[in-house]
Amino acid sequence: MTLSGAAHRNVLSPQVYAAGVEALNMAESSPDVQAVVITGAARHFCAGGDLQRLHHNRQHDLPAQRAAVQSFHDWIVAMRTFPKPVLAAVEGHAAGAGVSLALACDLIVASSEARFGLSHIRAGLSPDGGLTWALTNALGRQRAWAALALGETHEAGSWAAAGLVHSLCEPGQALASALALADQLAQQAPCALSSLKELLNQAEAGLSAQLDSELNHFMHTLQQGDAGAAIDSFLARRRRQ
Repeated sequence: MTLSGAAHRNVLSPQVYAAGVEALNMAESSPDVQAVVITGAARHFCAGGDLQRLHHNRQHDLPAQRAAVQSFHDWIVAMRTFPKPVLAAVEGHAAGAGVSLALACDLIVASSEARFGLSHIRAGLSPDGGLTWALTNALGRQRAWAALALGETHEAGSWAAAGLVHSLCEPGQALASALALADQLAQQAPCALSSLKELLNQAEAGLSAQLDSELNHFMHTLQQGDAGAAIDSFLARRRRQ
């Protein structure tokens, strides 16, 4: 599964969310598919949500924006409950909701030059896509709080050391390395892999409730003046680049 839209580093949209869920449904019903690998086109993984659409919806259509975040969360849940392995192959930058998407996968394979940007706070927004849940479970509350509150960008090597990234590879080799890992997983008993994933999900209970809370907080922060000013500033910087 390739996220495309290279001109804007593969930003997400409701169409992408729907296509992601549909692809998982098709893969689940196909006996020929043993694992799913998600990657991005043109040397980057995913820049997160589309701030242009977010800027418009903030002013004109908040219900549409709430529905969009809910669709994203539906995709996250579909990935977590998908009975086969889901891997992320990360090159270049992953930011915001793109980081949430990568962390929703069972394993992340990343280029040694990959970067993970926790950028929600820079747009005056709270995280979505299960990011607070994933980071708190992996890093503990204090480290997750600092990383999200400061809008930090992390190198793939530091996240590998923290256990968030499964393996590192040479630049340009993330997809090939992820496919090789998927082939390894395909040698295991499918039923046992499915049971293992379900058991681990049960051990990490609380994602669904956290997604609902993230949605409510995201919509609350989106309506504040801080978010409007931060989004305007972000888009202005992008136009000058």
